[in-house]
Amino acid sequence: MNIFVINSGSSSIKYQLIKMPEAEIACSGIVERIGLENAVITHKTFPAGEERITKLMPEMPDHAEGLAQVALLLTDASIGVIKDPAEIEVVGHRVVHGGESFAETTVITREVKAEIKKLFPLAPLHNPSNYLGIDVAEKIFSAAIQVAVFDTAFHQSIPEKAFRFAVPASFYYDHGIRVYGFHGTSHKFVSEQAIAYLGKQDTKIITIHLGNGCSMTAVKNGRSIDTSMGMGPMNGLIMGTRAGDIDQSMIFHLVNQLGYEIEQVHAILNKKSGMLGLTGFSDMRDIRAEMDKGDGAAKLAYDMYAYRIRKYLGAYTAAMNGLDAIVFTGGVGENDVLMRYMCANGLEYLGINLDREKNEAKQSVLREINTSASRVKILVIPTNEEQEIASQCVKLLTSQAIER
Repeated sequence: MNIFVINSGSSSIKYQLIKMPEAEIACSGIVERIGLENAVITHKTFPAGEERITKLMPEMPDHAEGLAQVALLLTDASIGVIKDPAEIEVVGHRVVHGGESFAETTVITREVKAEIKKLFPLAPLHNPSNYLGIDVAEKIFSAAIQVAVFDTAFHQSIPEKAFRFAVPASFYYDHGIRVYGFHGTSHKFVSEQAIAYLGKQDTKIITIHLGNGCSMTAVKNGRSIDTSMGMGPMNGLIMGTRAGDIDQSMIFHLVNQLGYEIEQVHAILNKKSGMLGLTGFSDMRDIRAEMDKGDGAAKLAYDMYAYRIRKYLGAYTAAMNGLDAIVFTGGVGENDVLMRYMCANGLEYLGINLDREKNEAKQSVLREINTSASRVKILVIPTNEEQEIASQCVKLLTSQAIER
């Protein structure tokens, strides 16, 4: 089965063509700067197991043209991996916010699209772009079944005591204001990998997804029971440009005392805070380079970032009354040796013992970085959200016996 996975952003489209059930990646790529000058497509194919990169800079006024260009690459006479767009049997769409409407992967219908549109206010930066990707894909891959995989779905198992806010009840019942959580596709993928590795279903795992966006999830017996992001993706950990947890009083102080407009405050907390606000850089590699030069702000930012993660490790261990494993994933979690050390070192009381030599090994596979004496496994597991989306599409179509 050829499954084309799409992650549509406001000015970009990430994609992979995955052959299932082998989980073989036929091609992958990203369309960037849609609607802007210097738009670019970076397209990767893997003939005979070797990566081949093709770059194009066509005019791309909109997502429709961007995806049309991708379709041409898919069927290109020299580098194409299919002969006709009709060979795409399923298009799997990453949709960020499913609200309380979607707890599972869903075949996209008119009704589903209408519900995704209703959720625009809960994810104004993401759902409109996801919706646009669905609209365009329906036209270009008209023979395919369109499937939505929701970032929030994995967290629909969180109990009410954890997802409710202590505000007037009408805000929840009338307006859906609650914890939804994000990065669910990644947390689901790596937690299932960890459960398989541990060899038992009765497990207590904390997954730590660290990239430009960061979140942690307490996963008990394969189900999310709490997560650090909230109603939107700004809460919890310190991120590349997002503040994470703050005192709400700060918002009122900025508006009432310092004269900021509410939209300015939103932009500050979402786009100008986090590691960028602390150091002037959002990329952890740049911040590490500054820290190695002796920059005090970079050192403080690293300390704050790790400290926040350690607080959540303690909280989620308490919430589950135990811990079998912690999992590092995402670009930072998989590659930043120092950050993993700062997060996991000195937690012997919780049964967490990091092996520094194992931690420093450069490998892109599931691996342990704990000592042999550690009661808790410390795992590094590369995430693969596209593979998870493809797998969920296959499970859905198999379980529902949908005709293709």
